[in-house]
Amino acid sequence: MISKMRTIPLSILKLQALQRRLPPTHPKFLLIKENLSKRLAGYKGEKAIDYPLSFLPEKDYYILHDLRLHDSTHYFQLDTLLICPNFIIILEVKNIAGTIYFDQEFHQLIRTHDGKETVLKDPLIQTSRQELQLKKWLTKNKWSKVPILSLVVISNSNTLICTAPENHDLNQKVIHHHFLPTKINQLKKDFPEKRLSEKEMKKMIRMLQKEHRPLDQSILDKFEIQFEEILKGVFCPLCHHLSMLRVHGNWFCDQCKHKEKAAHLSALKDYYLLFGAEITNQKIREFLLISSPFLSSRLLHSMELSRDGATKDRVHHLSFEDLSEE
Repeated sequence: MISKMRTIPLSILKLQALQRRLPPTHPKFLLIKENLSKRLAGYKGEKAIDYPLSFLPEKDYYILHDLRLHDSTHYFQLDTLLICPNFIIILEVKNIAGTIYFDQEFHQLIRTHDGKETVLKDPLIQTSRQELQLKKWLTKNKWSKVPILSLVVISNSNTLICTAPENHDLNQKVIHHHFLPTKINQLKKDFPEKRLSEKEMKKMIRMLQKEHRPLDQSILDKFEIQFEEILKGVFCPLCHHLSMLRVHGNWFCDQCKHKEKAAHLSALKDYYLLFGAEITNQKIREFLLISSPFLSSRLLHSMELSRDGATKDRVHHLSFEDLSEE
């Protein structure tokens, strides 16, 4: 049973908004595009395990995706956490193409792809640290008796996994995603004792969901981009022309002649992702490229946003139920 669904990470949504709102000639445009491409590949890899996990009996397993917890000292991120009465498994998913060699002497991952060799961080070190941090979190919440396991799951079926002959037990920790159901069934035989009751598992899941803290960093601070560098206006949803004009209560595209009443909502989602929830009458005028304070006030009022302050200095708080929806 999926107890916490996988959603598009906020970091991807922010990068997409930033790429939309930067001119292709911007000096950091290619860096942002590359960063977004890597993030999307990682997300695609994480989604690839959904199919093999669907073969597990729903009543026996609870699955939580995209968890970020605090162990009292540091935050730690988990791609997928699988909970059953016998044990808990951390699944660290890697979408890496080509040939990967696990160098256990120097604890590094060497990737060969298209004739190019690259040294990457060893995901086994990452999962070992995640096990320790999750154990610390569980102990703090009085669940110290349950075994914590971890697997590095390679989501690209064409990836060749290699290591030195003496590391013959690597296949106990590193697997292709299609082998997941078989591997989990093997682990259940290795750990036959039930350590968690149904009541305890549900209590643990409630606590995990309650203490989940998604990472929410300023994408503009990360890439050192200023408000003035961001493209302003309302994109046409049909031809993507920037910017639409406000004409007689509608947004009008003078390129393809499309009209739409609420086209500003997508623009305000971009504002939210780039600048945060707080917006003023002046800021909405600057961002949507409208001159009338009365129009901007009507647009804000129509969204039924919470607000603080007197009329002159009023701050509105943008809120969107699903940022991934266009």
